[in-house]
Amino acid sequence: MSDPQVPLPDLNANEPMVNGDIGYAEEENITRIAADLEAVFDVPVQVSAVLGRSKMDVGELLKLGPGTVLELDRRVGEAIDIYVNNRLVARGEVVLVEEKLGVTMTEIIKADN
Repeated sequence: MSDPQVPLPDLNANEPMVNGDIGYAEEENITRIAADLEAVFDVPVQVSAVLGRSKMDVGELLKLGPGTVLELDRRVGEAIDIYVNNRLVARGEVVLVEEKLGVTMTEIIKADN
């Protein structure tokens, strides 16, 4: 996956792009982009990583206990869905980082607007 520190090019900038670089004033652009986004830094979002789904009756649900194995509709190794505010935005894989589970995005889903 690409480095998360790489800034996106400003498509409205008048500076020419050289060999795919984002321009001459790269550091200034990064600062400006961060300042432009500062207003949304405190906006809460809900992020969900869905490993799979299962349907069951309430009676079956009440019988679940510690150690119960729940069969999901996906196989081991299949991509998981990543939702932001209940909207599918990406697919990814479960990873283990320093004994904690995490998710790495492998595919961004385009919005259907």
